[in-house]
Amino acid sequence: MSFTPQGVIEALPMPAVLIRRDERIEGANSAAMKLLGEGIRGRHFITALRQPALLDAIEATLRDGKPRTSRYLTNDGRQDTTFQVSCRPVPLSAGPGALVVFEDVTHLEQAGQMRRDFVANVSHELRTPLTALLGFIETLKGPARNDAAARERFLGIMESEAGRMNRLVGDLLSLSRVEADERVRPTERLCLCDLVQSMVNGLAPLAEEAGVTVKLDLPEPFDMTGDADQLRQVLSNLLENAIKYSGRGSDVVVSVSAPDYEPKMRGAGVTLEVRDSGPGIDPIHLPRLTERFYRVDSHRSREMGGTGLGLAIVKHIVNRHRGRLQVESVLGQGSAFRVLLPV
Repeated sequence: MSFTPQGVIEALPMPAVLIRRDERIEGANSAAMKLLGEGIRGRHFITALRQPALLDAIEATLRDGKPRTSRYLTNDGRQDTTFQVSCRPVPLSAGPGALVVFEDVTHLEQAGQMRRDFVANVSHELRTPLTALLGFIETLKGPARNDAAARERFLGIMESEAGRMNRLVGDLLSLSRVEADERVRPTERLCLCDLVQSMVNGLAPLAEEAGVTVKLDLPEPFDMTGDADQLRQVLSNLLENAIKYSGRGSDVVVSVSAPDYEPKMRGAGVTLEVRDSGPGIDPIHLPRLTERFYRVDSHRSREMGGTGLGLAIVKHIVNRHRGRLQVESVLGQGSAFRVLLPV
């Protein structure tokens, strides 16, 4: 059995281009033609690639026969795409050539960027209360040392800032635990209606203080599989957000549907919904609500004690339960957060 250069590169799972010593493209697999264009065979490689760093690497490999690596950046119409490109010398019938293989490393770039953003966000969130605490401590040790009224006021603010840091660390730990367990499906049996009733009762003082009326709409009790503690976190985050941000005098309705066939679950499922009659959310924010540290109103969220991690935690818990999270909102008419869960 004989192998042709085109047959070999066509078998490669990544975009690959074979370049002759005369700098013409000897062959390209279908993935490379999809990336670089259909009519690249026989053309000078400069006309197909056009990125100086990569062109220099290919020319150097053709010249001295040593392997090189480079980067190739492009855009697929939806996002920027980054390729790690390997240039390797290969013997061809017309003399030494170069095999150029493109490995898509966009997911690695995105993961790295997410880590950098995460560290930057955590640092920013901690720096603000820490700066405030250090400032108040310095004041209490100096000018306000003997001022009882100022001391009481500053200690109150310091307690609030320390509580904010404590909530942030707690949410970070929760997020870490949820992400660690995300691939492990829950196995315990629970009654969702009892869990919802318990959480609403527990948050009744918060609702009363905020001037919000919480209403329940529950079916007959039923059992389902889930992680009770994590589902409490889901309901706590959604209900607290609805109470805090819907505004005084608004209504919040917490409802659970009876188990029924759910097309999106491809089986029996239930819907847990938290709906409020508050000011609503601008549609521009909806796609990003579950991003870590993303806030619709940063200043108001911090004043309310929010960490910007609540909905990210909700998303990961719902994913662990193989469920779906849906958000609907109309400005001036309120918002609805729905969690679809398989039974």
